[in-house]
Amino acid sequence: EPLRLMIDLEDQVEIVDVFAHKPGLRRVLASKAGYGFVMSEDEAVSARRAGKQVLTVDKHGALPTLAVRGDHIAVIGDNGKILIFPIAELPEMPRGKGVKLQAYREGGLRDATVFEAETGAVWIDPAGRTRVWTEWREWLGRRAGAGKLAPRGFPTSKRFKPK
Repeated sequence: EPLRLMIDLEDQVEIVDVFAHKPGLRRVLASKAGYGFVMSEDEAVSARRAGKQVLTVDKHGALPTLAVRGDHIAVIGDNGKILIFPIAELPEMPRGKGVKLQAYREGGLRDATVFEAETGAVWIDPAGRTRVWTEWREWLGRRAGAGKLAPRGFPTSKRFKPK
């Protein structure tokens, strides 16, 4: 059955992500403008058929949510710069715009991933192979920084996982 028949959505609303609710799990919500926050999935549950808006977005839209299964977040902008910072720097909010994730002169947020510091970040290269990035500490910074250009071998799509 089509999802739009199950819930009341306006025609101009775009579905970015769908996931099964897991009580207690937290998710990172981020807009393509480069703002985001952490939200408990319990806060997203709505008794209304129309649901509820939890992320304030502009005309650029939002990224799919990320389950918080790690202690660091890596973000990459349209400019190809990566910034890594502890997930603890993001506030936990029930709804809103969030805080600035990364600074951009032009463009916005392209992709993000959450990972454990011990295991390192993961990306999928253009050949479809999974690469584990253990030398990520050079890109470590504070939230809202500019970041550094992606390492050699990072996909030219500027995404951690193919769309």
